[in-house]
Amino acid sequence: MHQANASAPAEDPSELIARVCRRDLRAFECLYRDYHPRLTRFLTSMIRRPQLVEEVLNDTMLVVWNQPERYNGASKLSTWIFAIAYRKALMALQRQDDPVDDGRAESRASAEAGPEDELGQRQVRKILLKAIGELSPDHRTVVDLTYFHEIGYREIAEIMDCPVDTVKTRMFHARRHLRRRLAGGLADWL
Repeated sequence: MHQANASAPAEDPSELIARVCRRDLRAFECLYRDYHPRLTRFLTSMIRRPQLVEEVLNDTMLVVWNQPERYNGASKLSTWIFAIAYRKALMALQRQDDPVDDGRAESRASAEAGPEDELGQRQVRKILLKAIGELSPDHRTVVDLTYFHEIGYREIAEIMDCPVDTVKTRMFHARRHLRRRLAGGLADWL
């Protein structure tokens, strides 16, 4: 019986936010559980400072809890929440000093692959993350939202509060940079 609940479809986002407006804590908890992994991935890519990710994520969800009536339904709920996270991340980046690279980050990957596969995956990941890391925060954000969250340019423009053409231009420059940095087979992904 418990498994049936686990596989039940998620509640309608517009219904959840309406319940949050009525101060329904369970509805907020559902939103938090739904958005936590997505926002963690997005913010980790954008901020690149693990110590800030949870703080920015919680600041984002605090806005959702404290000001749910600001969601006006003009866009998807996810677009509104990602836009809040984007702005909170930019503010956090402005408050922080230069990042310190985590030299052990590449060695932490551990899917159950063979040694050759694991080494190849680590090398590809290291090259890709280094190339993405060289992008500006705006370019990283466009790449991350497009490829890792499968969000379209119009929604990205809403999240970043800029014209769609600006998103396209940022993606063009990001791809051009990544192609130059990812010589050989990796450049074919772009």
